Amino acid sequence: MTEAAQQLNPPSPEAAAPVQVLAVNDPRRKSPFLACVLSTVMPGLGQVYTGYYQRGFAHAIIVAILIAFLVSNNVVPLYPLAGIFLAFFLLYNIVDAGRRATLFNEILAGRKGVELPKDLEMPAMGGSVAGGVALVAIGFILLVHTRFDVSLDWLAEWWPIALIGFGAYLAYKAVKEKGATKNSSWNEEVEE
Repeated sequence: MTEAAQQLNPPSPEAAAPVQVLAVNDPRRKSPFLACVLSTVMPGLGQVYTGYYQRGFAHAIIVAILIAFLVSNNVVPLYPLAGIFLAFFLLYNIVDAGRRATLFNEILAGRKGVELPKDLEMPAMGGSVAGGVALVAIGFILLVHTRFDVSLDWLAEWWPIALIGFGAYLAYKAVKEKGATKNSSWNEEVEE
């Protein structure tokens, strides 16, 4: 711009202030498109690309287990359920990789209020009665099947009982927590 043009049109105060813009060629940037493509090629690879190694390996293992389950001929009636879950998980894997790359770039750009989700953490070995009982039951069923050749055909008819039991547990837990909240608020009112 010439000197005469600058005198006629002085820059506004907003234009004079430096604007922090993330350089397109910043080597730390992650391409959301590439993350999605990598997760399409191999589940979990997009997460590894964005720096979520444990999550990426967990996704790869889950997909491998589901594919191995579908290839085996052990539990044929559960194929539709496993197939639907596999399709959902593959789509989730792709979306998750792109989302994490986008969030990474947002933080790199200095956007306030954006946080990267935490990576998978190993569960604390504090113990869980429900989890322990479930693992013992599953282990017992699999042992009886492999060691004593007991058929698992009954499992195809009775597996919904596990959903009923889990739902009952969640309902019981919610009622118990609601009751504890009511009791604590009632105790606070009495103390006042």
